[in-house]
Amino acid sequence: MNIKERINLLVRLGDYLLMNTDELKLVKENARQQNPWFTNEFVDLAINNITENFLQKDLLERWVDDYGIEDNIQPKKVGVIMAGNIPLVGFHDFLCVFVSGNKAIIKPSSKDEILIKHLAGKIINWYAEAADYILFAENLKGCDAYIATGSNNSGRYFEYYFGKYPNIIRRNKTSVAVLSGNESESELEYLADDILQYFGMGCRNVTHLFVPQNYNFVPLLDALKKYDYFKDFHKYKNNYDYQLALLILNHKFYMLNESIILTENDSVFAPVSQLNYSFYTDVKNVEESLAENENIQCIVGKNFVPFGKSQSPVLTDYADGIDTMQFLKKLPQS
Repeated sequence: MNIKERINLLVRLGDYLLMNTDELKLVKENARQQNPWFTNEFVDLAINNITENFLQKDLLERWVDDYGIEDNIQPKKVGVIMAGNIPLVGFHDFLCVFVSGNKAIIKPSSKDEILIKHLAGKIINWYAEAADYILFAENLKGCDAYIATGSNNSGRYFEYYFGKYPNIIRRNKTSVAVLSGNESESELEYLADDILQYFGMGCRNVTHLFVPQNYNFVPLLDALKKYDYFKDFHKYKNNYDYQLALLILNHKFYMLNESIILTENDSVFAPVSQLNYSFYTDVKNVEESLAENENIQCIVGKNFVPFGKSQSPVLTDYADGIDTMQFLKKLPQS
């Protein structure tokens, strides 16, 4: 396959996703049954973001041109270990390997294997030669390079097994928001999406707020009410009840509505259903500390990622700030 053929296949995949055929609806339902966190709403959100931000011909062509990807490269076998915290979270890694002309040897998460296998299968059905470039395996021995995403604990194993090969190894990350207290009602509505889309389980979900002293939380709590229906989803409600019980037992101050619990906590990581916050007096000190914090995936705020956009990454929004395409381009060709 040449670059043009690969791009055309990806554009066709985007068109297929937009058609939302009965076949695709069944696949999405199977994915939901395998992983109840993958509700129809959030599977559709992930698919819409992929089609709009990744699988557009002009976007793909400009992206590839910027890296000077050539047709005559020697394909390398790139092992891709995918996470499963939100639907199709590993798609961008697959996309990078495929469009660069390398071979993706994929180990999907057991929590999110149905969707990615279906999309790969469609590409292979349309273009049989693609089967040489998209493979699934439980064992990723013998690859030339590795891209692995997991927890801090699994990251240590990845380092042990893949450290001697070219690699990108990703660990736990989360996102934060820096607020001024002057946000508009619409900005807070968008911030609610940054916090609670995908039930807050993505590394780009905001789990900690930095707010000025005497910040008024009422408008934000009102904005977050758009997700009050989470109380009817038992898996989320179980987390909510458990975190609330812990705060009560430990005599911690908290605020809540029916969708989320807010509590003062310095940790940038927060459990599902909880949002941490801390107060600041000098926003520049906050920005400097965040710039040095290796746990941060992205920062939401007026001077950072716009409100409502944390879960809408574009092709060049590489996880952990590591340029995956540049990594692939630099793989030895001998």
